[in-house]
Amino acid sequence: MKQSVMEEATKPLLEQYEKGDFFFSSPTKTLLGKGKVKEVPFTERNQIPSTVKELLHNAKQQGYEKPIAVGAIPFLPSQPSKLIIPEHVHIEKTEKVNENDFSNEDIQYEVRSFPSGEEYEEGVKAGLQSIREGEINKIVLARSLLVSASKAINVPELLYKLASKNQHGYTFAANVSDEVDNKTLVGASPELLIAKHGNQIISNPLAGSRPRSKDPIEDKRRSEELLSSEKDLYEHAFVVQEIARALKPYCKNLHVPEKPELLHTETMWHLSTEITGEVVDDSISSLDLAHVLHPTPAVCGTPTEQARQKIQDIEPFDRSFFTGTVGWCDENGDGEWIVTIRCAEVLEESLRLFAGAGIVEGSIPSEERAETAAKFKTMLRAMGINEEEKE
Repeated sequence: MKQSVMEEATKPLLEQYEKGDFFFSSPTKTLLGKGKVKEVPFTERNQIPSTVKELLHNAKQQGYEKPIAVGAIPFLPSQPSKLIIPEHVHIEKTEKVNENDFSNEDIQYEVRSFPSGEEYEEGVKAGLQSIREGEINKIVLARSLLVSASKAINVPELLYKLASKNQHGYTFAANVSDEVDNKTLVGASPELLIAKHGNQIISNPLAGSRPRSKDPIEDKRRSEELLSSEKDLYEHAFVVQEIARALKPYCKNLHVPEKPELLHTETMWHLSTEITGEVVDDSISSLDLAHVLHPTPAVCGTPTEQARQKIQDIEPFDRSFFTGTVGWCDENGDGEWIVTIRCAEVLEESLRLFAGAGIVEGSIPSEERAETAAKFKTMLRAMGINEEEKE
């Protein structure tokens, strides 16, 4: 058989990662893809799952023992995805990563917010006006940080640092190069869009957030405030209801908890609900379900098309793969797809970071701006930037 699929490796897969590979680590499983058998051609968004199924079948016929499709799908359906079938796939149990195992490099960074904080707040006000006028119910608005580095960025080191601080989330790196730029999408997302194993599915939407505090007493106060916040509970419930509604035609025995729980990362508290169920048909793949769910109200808003258009009207930049989805799908339809947040697009000597916040009636522009600043810290700390963002 041509394709190498290994359950064990001679050294941790994170240490084997090289720029251009595909890396995906969940709390239980780590996957590394090297080389390329086939790239999924550009097609209509709703044709991607069937195209991938066909290519996986063809790869199996060509002698690849356990073909897997991996990669990234962007926010906008009009933009091409970056999905491939790797030549070699290595899989192992996720192990704890010691952040001290990788040496630090002396790199100087210059950081610029785009749009500026003040401009972002004006965008939030515009979103709130659209909500008041009844055009939309919710909108998620983002901004970016443009970071210039004094020398080439070491992507494997950046990935390693993200993994060391993201033991319970999803760390990823995907080659999203185009004809112009050699780009790597790298990040540490806390949010699972959909996972399918056999006939079992899990979706773990997050909506409603608070920045963490270094003071344990204040940190606890913020978590309790979030768990009792009427505005955040409303926002979260809306996202959960929409995801359950979207999954219902494809799944049975859906279990949707009545109340959210708290999930924490190094930088944020989130309201979290874990939705579980079974597919009604074993032929339904994880990528089929990802297509049904993406984009969720947690990263776009509602109604979806109106919110997506309003995002394009307000945001002065192209989201690209931010708030898209990254993951993998095998020949049996099993796979994991996460929401592409807490991420950056890395070029040779620059990065573009992204962070967004959900806007509903009652949102306060300055607080939404502070939320995006807190979300940037996941990437900034991995880069060794501990100062507050520069406006």
